[in-house]
Amino acid sequence: MRAKQAPVASADGGVAPVLERRHARAGWRLRRPGLLALGPGLIAGASDNDPTTVATMVVVGATTRYSLSWLTLLLYPLLGGVLVIAAQVGQASRSGLLGTVRRLYGRRPGVLLLVSVVVVNLITLGADLQAGAAAIGLLLGVELRWLVLPYTALLIGMLLVGRHRGVERVLKYTVAIFAAYFFAAFLARPDWGAVIRSTLTPALSLRSEYVESGLAILGTTLTSYCYVWAVQREAAEARLASRSSRRCARLEAGLSMLVAVATFWFILIASGATLGMHHQVAMTAQDAAAGLQPLAGPLASHLFALGLLSSSLIAVPVLADCSAQLVGEQARWEHSPGLGPTQAPAFYGATVLAIVVGAVIALLGLPPIQLLYWASIAGGLATPIGLVLLLLVAGDSRAMGRGRVGKSLLALGWTAAVVIAVVSALFLSQQIRGLLPVPA
Repeated sequence: MRAKQAPVASADGGVAPVLERRHARAGWRLRRPGLLALGPGLIAGASDNDPTTVATMVVVGATTRYSLSWLTLLLYPLLGGVLVIAAQVGQASRSGLLGTVRRLYGRRPGVLLLVSVVVVNLITLGADLQAGAAAIGLLLGVELRWLVLPYTALLIGMLLVGRHRGVERVLKYTVAIFAAYFFAAFLARPDWGAVIRSTLTPALSLRSEYVESGLAILGTTLTSYCYVWAVQREAAEARLASRSSRRCARLEAGLSMLVAVATFWFILIASGATLGMHHQVAMTAQDAAAGLQPLAGPLASHLFALGLLSSSLIAVPVLADCSAQLVGEQARWEHSPGLGPTQAPAFYGATVLAIVVGAVIALLGLPPIQLLYWASIAGGLATPIGLVLLLLVAGDSRAMGRGRVGKSLLALGWTAAVVIAVVSALFLSQQIRGLLPVPA
């Protein structure tokens, strides 16, 4: 009987069990590029369209109609560039971002990255669990408060029984459900002339509500967990496979960002054409789904709710996995996507704990708009920390070796970092001025 190959230690202290059967699957995956071969990058990009993002686009559409639709198009090169960089960092370093940052730059930057990502992740988990339960309630006609705990239990069961690898394989197919937002936008019957003019002609303003909306969009889309998780999973793929496919990673990043950005745009158009045109206030994404019914018909409402549920199903496992991976890197646990709950109890325990904390936040009774919209603001303020550290690693030959990121791609990444840092600074300065007493 053939003996198993000994586990191979990873750069961040984890263990990657390299078995002959796993190698065969990895080899098939690399030889067969396409939808069936796509995984971490596609899910990382799709998870960027979480319910917090949906709520943000709804609120922005309801308050500004189409005036910020141009910003969603600008997101494509910025988000695509960042996700490609994250994939290359994971493949070249074969280590999670936290482990690489701690090894290259010391303990304090590592702790800063850990705190900046995990705190925002937990807030976003609460918002996403609440929104997923609300989407089920809209589809079944059941009140939200009866569904948060059963929905949380369902997601925990998926992760424990199906393991992260199995859940990942299933989730990549739910991306197709985001087409619901496309149909919802057309059912809303917007003025397409006004939509195209607003999308192709940027309208810039320093009004506080405009800056706040811009920061919310950037914060919820350029959020740290998306590229931190992409680094972690691409590193795991690179350790488990004999060779990594950079072309496949680029395909994943480009396709996932195309899906995500198109979804952002259609959500904003749908809410702008209904809630915005009729001057209705949208407190949450689920409010928008309910609001679409009298304005665009029950089909639009149900399609919107279905897309909201799909985004929650994708985002919650990614958020919990990313948080547990970061804590595991900090504590130097032995973990790998191929290990189950009995083999990595600490890692799965941290994953479950993150989801439970999110459920507690969802059940606190906080106003939904504050939980969803301000989670985006928090993400916008924290994102420059992780993004700058990612870009520093991407340009560091000690981590990247021969796989260093090209100058043009790095320039695109630094452009994204500068844009969100400038908007964050404008938002903070406006908030500070608003708190200062007005001179007599």
